[in-house]
Amino acid sequence: LFTSKSPLNVRGFIGEILEFKAIAIDNMKIIITGASGFVGKNLVRIFQQNGDEVLTLSLRKEKWQLPTATALIHLAGIEKDTGTASNHDEYFQVNSYLTKKVFQQFLASDINDFIFVSSIKAAADSSEHIVTEEETPNPLSPYGKSKLLAEELISKYDLPSDKRLIIIRPCLIHGPEDTGNLKLLYKIAQKGIPYPLGGFTNQRSYISIDNLGFLLSEIFKKSDFKSGIYNVADDQSLSTNKLIEIMYGTLGKKAKIINLPVAPINFVANVFSKIGLKFIKEKLNKLTDSFIVSNAKIKKELGIEKLPLSAEEGLKKTIKSFQK
Repeated sequence: LFTSKSPLNVRGFIGEILEFKAIAIDNMKIIITGASGFVGKNLVRIFQQNGDEVLTLSLRKEKWQLPTATALIHLAGIEKDTGTASNHDEYFQVNSYLTKKVFQQFLASDINDFIFVSSIKAAADSSEHIVTEEETPNPLSPYGKSKLLAEELISKYDLPSDKRLIIIRPCLIHGPEDTGNLKLLYKIAQKGIPYPLGGFTNQRSYISIDNLGFLLSEIFKKSDFKSGIYNVADDQSLSTNKLIEIMYGTLGKKAKIINLPVAPINFVANVFSKIGLKFIKEKLNKLTDSFIVSNAKIKKELGIEKLPLSAEEGLKKTIKSFQK
């Protein structure tokens, strides 16, 4: 190369070296706790596809330690719908105080970024208005209260100038290997069973795992992204009826939606709640209540106008993963 008669070849070669070095610097080493869940598995996939190195850390071991890394995404916790907590105290022990312990180790480490995946349930369980970060938190469930306590515990510490604490509050996350309510609705649509709650009108926010992964990747890229609390949601909200239509359409079927009277359904659900079967009312609310979450703050901080996937595109991708 250096005996070449053209000096442009040398410049080109050096340019390629510098470009490769820039790419190498951009690649990160990311620790993910709670990586065995569907959100964690998908984030591992997304970051590895980006060329980042991912380290998964199980907090179930007695003597766990944070390895050397660039960033830490704390996902580990008891989920709200899994029924894995035998009593309410477990939510706080795992979701709140374990988070505090992980954060304390982060402060003592050389890791730059701590991203705590909280939940929009830390702000509210449902809302008739659009939920922003200015919302005065009023969680009702043990899950939401434990997430809010975790936020408060780790926000009390003074951050060194070279570290960031970013708390994200995602709404319902969906993607491949999701086993929650979306998978249940999919099975109903797959069997051709009519959806009986068409009489309810609502709008709900969702977040696809691809959009979540995109936002996290953009946060890491933006060195001046500010510490703080950020809601995470797709750009558009959807009604449950529209969700059912998308599911049937993805299956190549015509949607079967029955508009049963709303009042009698609510009455029956309330009766079941009074006799101790509160889960029926809770399931009904998740399907029929409105819960719109604003993502304006995080998009403004990142300097982006919209997310890669629309709410409908993301749901179609998830539904197709169910078909596989």
